[in-house]
Amino acid sequence: MITDEISRHLSERIIPFWKSLRDDVYGGYYGWMDFNLKMDKRAVKGCILNSRITWFFASAYTLLGDKSLLEEAGHGFAFMKKYCMDKEKGGVFWSVDYDGTPKDMTKHTYNQAFSIYALASYYEASKDEEALNMAKELFQLIETKCTDDIGYKEAFDRDFHEIANDKLSENGVIAEKTMNTLLHVFEAYTELYRVSKMPEVKERLEWILDTFADKVYNPALGRQEVFFDARMNSIIDLHSYGHDIETAWLIDRGVEVLSEKKYEEKMTPITKKLTEQIYKVAFDGHSLANECERGVVNAHRVWWVQAEGVVGFLNGWQKSPDKPEYLEAAGSIWNFIKEFVIDTRAGSEWYWEVDAYGVPYPDRPIVEPWKCPYHNGRMCLEVIRRIGNCET
Repeated sequence: MITDEISRHLSERIIPFWKSLRDDVYGGYYGWMDFNLKMDKRAVKGCILNSRITWFFASAYTLLGDKSLLEEAGHGFAFMKKYCMDKEKGGVFWSVDYDGTPKDMTKHTYNQAFSIYALASYYEASKDEEALNMAKELFQLIETKCTDDIGYKEAFDRDFHEIANDKLSENGVIAEKTMNTLLHVFEAYTELYRVSKMPEVKERLEWILDTFADKVYNPALGRQEVFFDARMNSIIDLHSYGHDIETAWLIDRGVEVLSEKKYEEKMTPITKKLTEQIYKVAFDGHSLANECERGVVNAHRVWWVQAEGVVGFLNGWQKSPDKPEYLEAAGSIWNFIKEFVIDTRAGSEWYWEVDAYGVPYPDRPIVEPWKCPYHNGRMCLEVIRRIGNCET
């Protein structure tokens, strides 16, 4: 049974691994482990890394009820509150040094959103009102300092003057707006609305859904556009397979939390098409390729893309029970993960990426500012929530 396997993997591998990265001297969690499993205890600590770890432990506690998980989430929350938050200028730093000293004081909308995501989930787990108040403050900060008349701007200096968005731009372009930031603001606001029911958050969720439908989604190609100029014009021919399958289930979740028939009717055809298109063009029967730029497929099998594939196809099957091939796809990707992506060495977790034949890339670390339990840990939690003891 896929759920039994994934539940064991969560409890026996993922949770113990991330507990082992806890820094009891300086707080938070260590920020780097190389491919050879050498931990650098003096590496920079990404604030996204620590917010995602905090989110993971809080969410795992809420599902599993193990109080050690709540204690870990509290450890992460304490580090966020003491070191990641800019008490003078507001917002969240991009990174701090190993001892909590501010390192990169860039303020990025994406980073603010992940702090909201963590704080909302920690509030749900702990009922700590301070965490909810911090999340509300960051919501107001994003809405007042990180927006223009078109949508969400990306990167700022410490004083919230706009700067080049080099942190969330790839593929040879510098994007002034991105699908990725919009998606994760939506994700964060979904969780904040779920625990707070703030009407102003609901209003912004609806606005974001309209933006996805009207400006991000490309109906002619059945995909999302990825990188945009300031007026939300696409600036590159890029199909991000992982983001599309992730978006499909995150939007479905947000629509469910909103509980507005209008948006269910508007968004469901889009999320179904995104799922269908990824199944058609990115899934090879075993795993998902990474992306396609200007017609050229990047066939690397990236850890987070595989994790989102499992959840996205499971969600697709739940939304369309007449599509058993989606459930089979989720099981097939899990089998690929088990065989090739999970690093079976003692003291490790998942490889960052492997090639199409399952051979890992040795230049990729096991832990770094982007590599954390957000995707694979969440995959485990979602499968347990969604299918219990169903078999694939």
